[in-house]
Amino acid sequence: MAEWLNSTFYNLDRSVFLAMHDLCLSAGGFFTPLFKGITFLGNGGWAFLVLGAILLLFKKTRKIGLCVLLAIGCGALITNVTLKNLVARERPYIASDEYFNFWQLANGAVESEKSFPSGHATVTMASMMAVFLTANKKWSWVGLIFALIMGVTRLYFIVHYFTDVFVGLLVGALAGVIGYFIMKALFSAFEKRKEKKAFNFILNADITDILKKK
Repeated sequence: MAEWLNSTFYNLDRSVFLAMHDLCLSAGGFFTPLFKGITFLGNGGWAFLVLGAILLLFKKTRKIGLCVLLAIGCGALITNVTLKNLVARERPYIASDEYFNFWQLANGAVESEKSFPSGHATVTMASMMAVFLTANKKWSWVGLIFALIMGVTRLYFIVHYFTDVFVGLLVGALAGVIGYFIMKALFSAFEKRKEKKAFNFILNADITDILKKK
């Protein structure tokens, strides 16, 4: 599978890398610190896990928080547990001397996992799709743009092929949708049992009310 990806999409992946390399050169590394900060947020999905956990604490955002965490879990199962191990594609900077030189110039980090698909793209899109589906559409669409920017950073640092990022975004979007429907099913079940204290607490507890009581 990895060899098929490398050969079939070679021209596309290389064209994107050349564009990223030109951006790095022409901008004199201007984007490097910014992209470093953005890609750091996707390391292990920690920032999005924290986001989901915080949103869980408030009644008004509980559905969003649960959806985010479920989406991250679904994305991790598809990408990190299944596809990365199944495809076992090497990182571009390992597979090519040319890409290695691009990677060095961009000050890319050493990545330990396999390349396909992008875990950063998956977790970011999964989280942002979850937010988009459950939150106010007037502003939540901005998160989808952020997911695309996250994908660009992975290309800029030559740690993923374009096809890695593209599939990662698709998997993330799918995970967000799956998480949304699981969340809807769970809350429907909770509503039917809301007379019980445990389920009523899940539905109505709010960290601000708990803190006020203290």
